[in-house]
Amino acid sequence: MLAGRTFSLPAEFEPAVLPVGRRAPRAPVSLDAKLGRGGLDRTLCRVTDLSPHGARIQTYSMLRAGSTIWLTLPGGAPISAHIAWADDYAAGLAFDDALPDGQFEALAHG
Repeated sequence: MLAGRTFSLPAEFEPAVLPVGRRAPRAPVSLDAKLGRGGLDRTLCRVTDLSPHGARIQTYSMLRAGSTIWLTLPGGAPISAHIAWADDYAAGLAFDDALPDGQFEALAHG
């Protein structure tokens, strides 16, 4: 507003585009899960978004990109995943095998 006048500017919208390398959009979630690196060293983590092919997690320890981990989601068996990127205590995971549709739907929308 300028001297009692209001201005209306048109908004420009662009269609949503999946980031490069992403096969499916991710659903925002807040799930407690277990993270393992093989052997008996397991720790808790939080899954903050999920797709059938990967997830974003928050951890209590730093992870290294390129490492393989095992993620155990609520009600499921451990899933093998590669750490695609890591930044402090957050990481993006690429699952070695896609989640079954029923499991993804139950976790993302259930």
